[in-house]
Amino acid sequence: MRRQIQIGALGLLLLPLASAQDTGAAPKSGYAAASQDVIADLDASLAELAALREEIAGETLPLNARLNDLQAELLKVREEFQATTRLLDTRTLDLSNLKGEIKRREDQSAYLTGLLSEYTREFGTRLHRSEDERYAGVFEAAMLAPENKQLTSGEIDAAQLDLVRTSLDRIEQALGGTSFSGKALDERGTVRKGTFVLVGPVAFFATPGGEVSGAAEQRLNSAETTVIPFSDPADNAAVAKFVRSGAGDIPFDATMGKARKLEGTNDTLLEEIQKGGVVMYPIFGMAALALLLAVLKWLSMVMIRKPSKKKIDGLLDAVAQRDEELSVARARAIRGPVGRMLTAGAEHLREPRELIEEVMYEVVLKARLKLQGFLPFIAICAASAPLLGLLGTVTGIIKTFKMIMVFGSGDVKTLADGISEALITTKFGLIVAIPSLLLHAFLSRRARSIVGQMETSAVALLNQVAKTPMRPGKTLTPQVAPQAGAPDPTLVRDQVNAILSEMLTPIAAETQTGA
Repeated sequence: MRRQIQIGALGLLLLPLASAQDTGAAPKSGYAAASQDVIADLDASLAELAALREEIAGETLPLNARLNDLQAELLKVREEFQATTRLLDTRTLDLSNLKGEIKRREDQSAYLTGLLSEYTREFGTRLHRSEDERYAGVFEAAMLAPENKQLTSGEIDAAQLDLVRTSLDRIEQALGGTSFSGKALDERGTVRKGTFVLVGPVAFFATPGGEVSGAAEQRLNSAETTVIPFSDPADNAAVAKFVRSGAGDIPFDATMGKARKLEGTNDTLLEEIQKGGVVMYPIFGMAALALLLAVLKWLSMVMIRKPSKKKIDGLLDAVAQRDEELSVARARAIRGPVGRMLTAGAEHLREPRELIEEVMYEVVLKARLKLQGFLPFIAICAASAPLLGLLGTVTGIIKTFKMIMVFGSGDVKTLADGISEALITTKFGLIVAIPSLLLHAFLSRRARSIVGQMETSAVALLNQVAKTPMRPGKTLTPQVAPQAGAPDPTLVRDQVNAILSEMLTPIAAETQTGA
């Protein structure tokens, strides 16, 4: 590099000399010597440059070989770096997967811990009351383990798994039947020592002497198991024998005691009436009166004979023949209110049609009033019984709220009296009202049917009278009651008009016939 700088400087020195030779301004001899020196230096420099190039060329090959070696080494390092990077990425992915797996395992562990805790809590509720003392130790250890901060999670799980194993053993023992000693309350509330036999979900108890035996059940608000004897003494004896010997026939309730509880809720009629309270007495009083009147009314209506069509046709034939005595006789032969109505009409055949209609209508009114007698009372009973039931409901609810104020709402049995009164009175109120309403409708329909027959017969008689007016002839001797004072002018005028009508009607008929 230094040689190249010297050559450059020499060239700069030769430029003025060259320019001076061209112009001829400097002496020729001085410049020639300088030029020779410069050329000598140039030759030396060129020789040195050639040597330097040869040296450089000699050093280039090893450097290229070294460069190639370094590039190969760099490529190898890069491959190693890429392999290491891939390995690092793989390890990072594996680490992430491991973290995810650990998280899932922790979640599964927490879920299993929750299941074990829940199973531990449920285990106590599924135990029969007689088994509380038997499994108290393992149950308390499993329940208190999660609260103990000194225990590890493995020790907590071990305590809870111990309870699971115990429960599996219990199930296996209960399937084949197991017995253990314990205490239970008899029907009088006395604590008795004896032996429990657990067969599946059903437990039996018997004292050593067999004095107390039956099904062992759990009662609300009772810390001890209660022995419920069977209704059949033979079943109690079979239970006592089975508990003593471990073999035999025992009564088994497939409903797990629910059938017995339902049987215990079946009250007699007297017990149900007593639960209904004071309101039940007027309800039953109204029911008895309504039923009695309905039966009497029905019997009185059944005894009323229906008029036969033959007798009514005979009466109409007699009227058509204008035979008053025969008409009255045939009308009296008809029984019942229809006969009385037709008899009243037949006795006034010679009267105007309006008068005959009024006379028969009077009999119809009397019969209607008699037929409808006491029916309104049955309707009143049908309407009042639900109101009395509602009254009992209100009083029962008031009693229930009083019990809630005193004892609270925790114990349902303390509220049973008020609720029973509220529901039973409504029930019996409807039981009385519905039949009473049906009886009233039936009897009213029956009464309307009888009145309808009377009206139909009356219309038939009036139509026949209109077709064939009665001629003068044999008349019945009217019985006129003695009247005090002067006769009524209106009545006299009506009688005169009636007599003139009777006299002139045959004459007009004969005149029309002759014409």
